[in-house]
Amino acid sequence: MIMRFTQIESLTSIFHLRFPLLLLGLLVITGCRQDMHDQPRYEPLEASTFFKDGRASRPQVPGTVARGQLKIDEHLYSGKIAGKPVDAFPFPITKDILARGQERYNIFCAPCHARIGDGSGMIVQRGMRQPPSFHTQRLREAPAGYYFDVITNGFGTMYSYADRVTVNDRWAIVAYIRALQLSQNATIEDVPASQRQQLGAAR
Repeated sequence: MIMRFTQIESLTSIFHLRFPLLLLGLLVITGCRQDMHDQPRYEPLEASTFFKDGRASRPQVPGTVARGQLKIDEHLYSGKIAGKPVDAFPFPITKDILARGQERYNIFCAPCHARIGDGSGMIVQRGMRQPPSFHTQRLREAPAGYYFDVITNGFGTMYSYADRVTVNDRWAIVAYIRALQLSQNATIEDVPASQRQQLGAAR
């Protein structure tokens, strides 16, 4: 029994001697990693003495276009012409595009704007600020390019969806918003004569 206590005491003393060395070794290893975290490289917009203009970042070569920056169609990419929102779509609106717009709208817009566009979406019911209804006179008269610009750049508490929704899908959503506006304010005269009998039968 005495031998066992002696062995335990010796092991404890050895541990107390080696623990500081182990801790020192860990600190040295951690210090070596600092060079990997702080590499000798230039950060964006950082100054440099290597180039004559004093900038580390190099300007684009004249005549070249960066990937994703070739946006020469102002109507398609901004919803504007000469800086003013347009009320025309940059491509024909088909049934398939409306269906795509409905799908994208229900995913990205309905949580706030609701499925019918009156601004009473589920997030609003949970306490978020309510957006205006698409069916107000002001927004019914707003050009299509206005909606595209808001989706692209955000407005008020709404953030930009430019990195979440593609350009064509943004236009599809705008087309579907137009369809929602028509659905909530349509009259029997807006229905083609060939389909009015079907509405009567449904009633």
